[in-house]
Amino acid sequence: RAVFTPMAGDKLCKKIFKLVSKATKAKTARRGIKEVVKAIRKSQKGICIIAGNVSPIDVISHIPVFCETHEIPYCYVPSKELLGAAANTKRPTSVILVTEKAAADSKEEYAEVMKGLTGLKVTF
Repeated sequence: RAVFTPMAGDKLCKKIFKLVSKATKAKTARRGIKEVVKAIRKSQKGICIIAGNVSPIDVISHIPVFCETHEIPYCYVPSKELLGAAANTKRPTSVILVTEKAAADSKEEYAEVMKGLTGLKVTF
C-alpha cells in the first residue's frame, strides 16, 4: 500500500528482524502500541518498526507522527506475523521499539539498520 512508506526492502527486513530478535532476548525492546507510545513519551530513543498489514489502520496511524515529533527513525515491515516471530512470540505484533540500549549489545546490527533507514529517506 502507498500508505505505508517507508517500507523496508527484503535485505533490510532481514537485518531488522535479526536486530529485533537480539533486542528481545536482551530485553531492550518495547513491544505493542501501548508500551511503545509510553516509552517514546518517556524520551527513550531507538528505532521504531511498524507492521504494514495492521487492520484497521487507525490503530497505528498516530505512531509515525509521534516518532517524527520525537525524532525517532521508523520504518514499516510487510507483516505483523513476521514481526511477532522475530520478537520470539507466537502472537503477531504491530509495533516494536528497539531502544538504544540494544545498540550497546549489538552495535553492528543497530548501525546497519540505521544506515538502511537513512537510505530509505526517513525524516528524523
